[in-house]
Parts: sequence; C-alpha cells; structure tokens
Amino acid sequence: MPRFACLSVVLLALGAATPAVSQSPGDTTRMLYTKHEYRIPMRDGVKLYTAVYVPKDTTARYPFLINRSRYGVGSYGADKYARIGTAESLRRDPYIFVFQDVRGSFMSEGKFVDMTPHIEHKTGPKDVDQSSDTYDTVDWLLKNVPHNNGKAGLWGISYNGFYAAAGAVDAHPALVAVSPQAPQADWFGGDDIHLHGAFVLDGIEYFASWGRSHPAPTPNPPGEMKMGTNDGYAFYLNGGSAGSVNTSNLRDSVPFLNDVLQHGTYDDFWKARNILPHLKNIKPAMMTVSGWYDANNLYGALHVYRTIEQSTPGASNVLVIGPWSHGGWARGTGTSLGDVSFGSATSDFYRDSIQAVFYRERLKGEAGAKLPEAYVFETGTNRWRTFDTWPPKGTTSKALYFHEKGGLSFDPPKADTGFDAYRSDPTRPVPFIERKATDRTTDYMIQDQRFASRRPDVLVYESEPLTDDVTIAGPVKPSFWVTTSGTDQDFVVKLIDVYPDDAPEKAAPTGTGPLRPGESMAGYQQLVRGDVLRGKFRNSMEKPEPMVPDAKTHIEFEMMDVLHTFRKGHRIMVQVQSTWFPLIDRNPGRFMDIYHAKPGDYRATTQRVYHTPSSASRLEVNVLGPPPKVVP
Repeated sequence: MPRFACLSVVLLALGAATPAVSQSPGDTTRMLYTKHEYRIPMRDGVKLYTAVYVPKDTTARYPFLINRSRYGVGSYGADKYARIGTAESLRRDPYIFVFQDVRGSFMSEGKFVDMTPHIEHKTGPKDVDQSSDTYDTVDWLLKNVPHNNGKAGLWGISYNGFYAAAGAVDAHPALVAVSPQAPQADWFGGDDIHLHGAFVLDGIEYFASWGRSHPAPTPNPPGEMKMGTNDGYAFYLNGGSAGSVNTSNLRDSVPFLNDVLQHGTYDDFWKARNILPHLKNIKPAMMTVSGWYDANNLYGALHVYRTIEQSTPGASNVLVIGPWSHGGWARGTGTSLGDVSFGSATSDFYRDSIQAVFYRERLKGEAGAKLPEAYVFETGTNRWRTFDTWPPKGTTSKALYFHEKGGLSFDPPKADTGFDAYRSDPTRPVPFIERKATDRTTDYMIQDQRFASRRPDVLVYESEPLTDDVTIAGPVKPSFWVTTSGTDQDFVVKLIDVYPDDAPEKAAPTGTGPLRPGESMAGYQQLVRGDVLRGKFRNSMEKPEPMVPDAKTHIEFEMMDVLHTFRKGHRIMVQVQSTWFPLIDRNPGRFMDIYHAKPGDYRATTQRVYHTPSSASRLEVNVLGPPPKVVP
C-alpha cells in the first residue's frame, strides 16, 4: 500500500470528505456534536483510546457508527474536533460517531499485531482478537454512552476494513450493520503486498512507515522510509531484491517486514492472518464496498462478499463496486480517474444514495428503497447496474483466443503449429506506468498501455474493431500454454480496451494520465484488468514447484472481476509480459528464494506462448447480455 494512500486512509477513517481537519468554532462537528474521550477496557484489562461524538440534540436516541483504526484517530484532546462522516448526509442524519485506535496502535494500550489472527474458540479472558475487542467496545458503549438507541454499525476502509470484517465475526447482538470497505482479507492471496505469490514492492515502504512498534501509547509513532528520489524504478532496480533493499535502506529494522521476507510461501504465518475462513454464521447486515481500480484491496472486497455468500446462506449481504481507486468513494466527486471520465459524480451518488440508505435502513429502521444484492458500476458505458447476485446470472462463458500475427478473437485457432516468443531481461524490466513514481499510483489500473505495447518483451494480441458492444462481467481467467528457458517465471496478463482512431472521448479535465486535459483519446489503450501469476505457484501457493526449462506447461489463474463494456468500434487487446516493475519484484528466472536474490541470480529468459488447437492459449470471460429495454 503506498504511503500516501495510507495517509488518506487516516483522514477517511475520520470520515473526512476533504483532506482538512478543522478546529474552528464554526465547524459543523463542533456545532452539532459534543466530543468525549474514553479509555475503554477490554476483557484482558487493556484499554483502548476511543473518541465519541454525541449529537447535542438529546431529545432523540441515536445509533452508534463505529470506526476502528490502525492509522490513528487523530485530533487527540477533548477540545480538538475532527470533521466526521464521509458525507453531509451522515453528519446531519445524525449518529453517535465513534473512533477507536485498535490495540497497540497510537494512543491505545496493548501490543499491535498485524492482521491479528482470529481465535476460533476463546476459552479465557486472555483470548483476545479483533472480534472480541469489537464486542467489548460495543458492549461498553451501550452501557456508558447515553441517548443511544441500542444499535451499532461498524465500518472502515482498507486496514480499517479488515477490522470491520473481523468485527462481524461472533458479533455483539447490537451490532446490526457492518460495512467493510476495501477490506484486507488475505495478504498472500491478493491483498496489498502479494499478487498470486508475486511480492508488491511498495509493501516495503508501507511497513517502514507503519510497521515499527512503540513501547507506550503515543500520538506520533515512529516510521518513515527515505528513498531520496522520486524514481521508484531506478531505486528498486539499483537496490536489488526486496531483502537487499530491506537490509541496505532499513537495516532490517522493521520486525514485521523481516517476518514477511522469511515467509515466501502460503504457510501457517499467512494462513493465521487470513480472515476469510472465519467469516461464517454472520449475523449483521453486510455492505462490502470497493472500486474497480482499487489497487490495494479489491481482492479482499470480492472475497469477503463471496465468502459470506457461501458460508452464511440467507445473510443480508450487499456488494457495491464503483469506478474508484482505493478509498475513492469516500472522497471527491468520482467523476474521473486518470484520463478517463465516468460521466457523473459517482462518489457523491454512493455516499448519498447507497451508503446513507444502508445505514438508515439498518440502524434507524427507516422505510425506503431497499438496496439490491449487487450495486455495481459498468465501465465503458458509464452507468450503474443492479443485480440479484454477483457475478450476475445470465452470462455466457466465452474465450478470447490468441492467434498468429497478434490476432485475438472468440474463434479458436485452426493452425496446427504456432507460438509467439519474447525475451525477458530482469535487468531491463517493463515499467508498470510511463511516468516516474515511488509506489503504485492511484490510477495505474486504468492507464494507457501504448508505452508497453511498443516493447519487444511484451506480446500483443488485438481483435478487429467490434461490430457490437461486448460486456464482460465477473472474473477473467487466463488459460495459457507456455514454456520458459528458466526454472521459474512471472506471467503478467493485461486486458485492454483500445479506443478507435476517431474516438470522440476526451481526456478528463483533471486527469493525471499521460494525456493533457481535454486531449483526444484516439488510440488510447485503457487497462481494464491486469494481474500476474508467479510461475512456481501455478499449482499451489503452499508448495511451489520449479518449471522445467523449455517444457510446455499449462498455467491458469483467476484475475479479479470486471464489469466493462467494450463499445462498438473499439478493439479488445491482451498483453503478455514477464516483468511489471516496480509494481512487483523481479523474478530472476530461477526457482529460488526471490526475496533474497543476489545480483548474479537475475538472468534473461525466453518465453513461448502457444496458440494451436491442442494448446490454445486464451482469456476466459463471461459475456453479459444487454439489460432489458424499458417499455414505456
């Protein structure tokens, strides 16, 4: 997770719609709420710092809306007021807003444990986890904060989304509504620091900033990584492996990062930190939120929703996904990302027409429009759609097949022989964006890929212009037949929407992509979904296996879901490569402990991707029919 994203999460945890925290006597919070600070005791005696904002109008009773934070409540001191609620509709509804530093974080007592392992069977007062801390917090609030209506809601973004998901397990009876937003769920499976076993390099900076322990409660815990440059590509290339950067830059001073780099497979260390197996028998109503371009925790959101669907049939379980980057639904208007415009203020719509409805219905019992099971934004056509389930019913399974001369179509190949080859040199890796950055950017998941398609170490497959709209919904699955001259290799797959040369679209007025605001989008290669598989994990994340040099191997994996329409006249493109830097660390091309590779371990390798009838490499997708026409 990039450090700037974490800083924004600190503000979002307080519900800040803008990055300012006002202490003015005229601030809305100060006018409408009275702030109290408590040290709430947990069952083992540890006390957690908690700020509670109670409406000054005491003629009514209000539900609690709780946010438990890894990143610090901030505005410490009874006379310091934070701007609360992610929208005016929340600030004025109102609620009793509760913000708490989790165990061992900032002003709370206890020991902080990253992705706190859940204790399935608690037998004594010392058996504590995020579920029990949430339970104890709700119980204390009900008994000690007047004018409450006996109901509580819990929400959080990113790490705080993990706390929301964990709090829904074995929940207090009064906890009736939970909204995990971009929740971390599985740090090895696909959240934040790993993509199908490949290490995401800015995890180093994240743990340097947030992973240092402090012996006593403090409003300013230590933590920072000094790179000395704005060129992350050069920094990590010169720094070597993740382990080398950790040693040379951080002097191995961050305990949890040291642990991460000693656990290069999905072992018990990672399994204990996976909340998904514990999401069962869920009682509160759930609303899981994320964005199609959430580079951190779209995986967590999709899997939290999916797990509850499977484990708790009949649960009230809503999924909301919009065209947002990490946390984008809680700030700004959501009218665009990078160069791409979405045609409306999608974040405003979410806050006022989705989020507010969920809380009012579940916490205040207000009658009104009931949210659908899935409320998702269709990119490409820029419209909200609702479904009874996700992925939606009524899709047709199809495959986009690779063909000779870079062709791509829904028709399987007919030639008896055929492959494309590329040479990948880890000393000259393919950048993941065209501009300089020190971490993953908020818009990389939607950026123009023309810079990559021009490289000889990137294979490009492209369809003819589409004669009709094509909408795909749900997960995308690469199914390839490949070889490599090494004993391990990464396979990066990108699904791309290519705009026609006469595209009427213009780059977003406030875009951060390679185009100037208002410049034509003609020929733009918009990334729709990109992902990577580390070859040694092709059969198991727990037991990696070397690849046999030059032996034809079948690999497949599931990329994260999409809901995207490739418009008539556009082309569908797929790019295949083996480096994506410095988003992910470089694979040396050898079966080894990649975290601690030495400079001499990195070797250029040659990969082949086959497209014959018996070895038909393809991208498997689910094609969704058009929505029913509305009859007047």
